Amino acid sequence: MRMYRIGKAAGITAATALLTIGTISQAAASQTARNIGDGYRNNKHAVWCVQHLVNDVAKRYGHGRPVAEDGLWGPKTKKWVKWYQGFDGFRRDGIVGKETGGWLLFDGDSYYGDRNYCYKYVPSPF
Repeated sequence: MRMYRIGKAAGITAATALLTIGTISQAAASQTARNIGDGYRNNKHAVWCVQHLVNDVAKRYGHGRPVAEDGLWGPKTKKWVKWYQGFDGFRRDGIVGKETGGWLLFDGDSYYGDRNYCYKYVPSPF
């Protein structure tokens, strides 16, 4: 998992540098997206993105797609976010902040992750 992330992060870093140098306008930065989890005003699109991206990672590890992609934050979504946070020493608090959100965008399905649809809804330091 770590080598996969390092390779993917290096590719994203290079692509980001090219976009910064070029004249392409960027979508709304995910640096302004709110945290997602218990006690937050959760946007349904943001929660759906978290559910979808966690499902992609879970499927890769043989767990199928364990979370309903209904856009509603609940105990099952929180449980699987904590499961995801168990990789590489994330703080297992069940809250999708910039660190968890950034890695979910990298690790999940690139059609919705990376700097695509979910980028504007999921918090990220990038």
